[in-house]
Parts: sequence; structure tokens; C-alpha cells
Amino acid sequence: MKKPIGIIQSRGLGDILMTLPIARYYLDHLDYDEVVWPICEEFWSSVKETASWVHWIPIPTDTKGDFFWTEPNKRLKALNVSDIVCLYQSLNIRPELSKVPFFQLQKFDEFKYSKAGVPFLRKWTLAECITRNPEREKNLYDKLVKSEKYAVIHSEGSTFSFRPDTSSFPEDWQQIEITEQTDCIFDWLKIIEGAEAVVMIDSVFSNMVDQLKIEGDKYWLPRSHIHLTPVLGTEWTILEPPPGSTAAQKIFSVGA
Repeated sequence: MKKPIGIIQSRGLGDILMTLPIARYYLDHLDYDEVVWPICEEFWSSVKETASWVHWIPIPTDTKGDFFWTEPNKRLKALNVSDIVCLYQSLNIRPELSKVPFFQLQKFDEFKYSKAGVPFLRKWTLAECITRNPEREKNLYDKLVKSEKYAVIHSEGSTFSFRPDTSSFPEDWQQIEITEQTDCIFDWLKIIEGAEAVVMIDSVFSNMVDQLKIEGDKYWLPRSHIHLTPVLGTEWTILEPPPGSTAAQKIFSVGA
């Protein structure tokens, strides 16, 4: 008899996209007929239609931090979901989460897949997990794209921002900055796919581009310690980390 499985990974949005193929794997390859996934309500608009096969439960982001574990666990228990996998690599209130094999030996995204028991290469099957909305993508494209040739830049995330030097790009290229133009990050896909180049910090957008295996001239800026930096599965030019960053990567120049 099949049954539901619950996932605890309520934030951030990059981590949710990063682990969405895990949920798809559970449905396609294991004895589960439903994935129940509580997430912070600010992320719901990006996934509710894009991955409607998941039973998403939007929950409030509270100051106590119950949205990490306590509230998701309560919601899942209320729905009689007994099989639950927590994909956080560490939580202060659940120290046992980081006392499993490979915690200090793998990058955090690889660790999540090992913990879930899912082959890590599944991370790059995001295209199989989502349904795109061509109308919304075109509306955003028509609103923002004003030149035949353009570059896409994402320089500001939820906890990190750094403006790279893009002066080496041709002067006639439009430079389109990813900002809060829409409530669904997937609306940017048509614009990203048509760009001459993309420049992105380590963020949900670079995760999305990498997991969807979008090709092109791509530049990526690290922001975290090596264990908190995702594995890149496609070709990127890695830029110099900002001063004070703990990231240790090879240095390149934008547009070189």
C-alpha cells in the first residue's frame, strides 16, 4: 500500500529547488503516492503551479523560528504523515541532524541527497519536476527586454549582494538586473535563456540555471565557505570572491 511522505525543508527557496528532484524521485521510484511539504509562505507563489504535483503547505515565517522544524512537523503530524525526512543539514534545536555519516565530508547539497537516499545526479533533473508558464515568461520578457542582445545580472540575494564589474561587455548590450518584478522566479526563464551572458551570485537563480542545465556564457560568484557552496553541474566561469569572503575559488574576469 502506498502512502504519503513528508519533507521538512521550509526554506530557503534555493534549497527547496535544490531538493525538489528528491521529492520527484520518491514518487517515481519508491512506494509513496504523495509528497507533503510545508514551506515558508513567501516561497509558495514560485512553486504552487510550477510543481503542483507536490502538496505544498504554506506556513508563516515567525520570529521564534518555529517555521524551521516545529511548525512543519506539527502540520505533517496533523495530516497523519508518519514517514518524514528532514533535509536540513543542521538545526540548533535538532543537533542530531548533523551527527550522520558524511556531514563534514560533503558539500551541503550532496549531503542532502545522501541523507535522503537519492542519487546525487538527480539534482540536475529539475526540468522533469516543473511545469513552465510560457505566457508569464513572455509577459516578463516583453516588459524588460528592449535590445536584441543583452546580459542578465543577478547581484542581490536574500542575505548577500555584490555588484560585479561588467564593463567588458559590449556597450550595445542591454544589462537586465533580476529584481522583484514577479512573484515566481521561473518567470525569468525565457529572458535567461535568450541572454548573451548571465552573471549571478550563488543564489536561487544560479541554482535554477545550473539544475536546468541552461547553456551559454555564464559567470558565477561564490559567497560562502566550501561546505555551504553548492556543486555546479554545468560550465560556469567563476569570478573573484568579494573581500572578506571565505570562498576560495579561481579568479576570472567578467567577459574575458
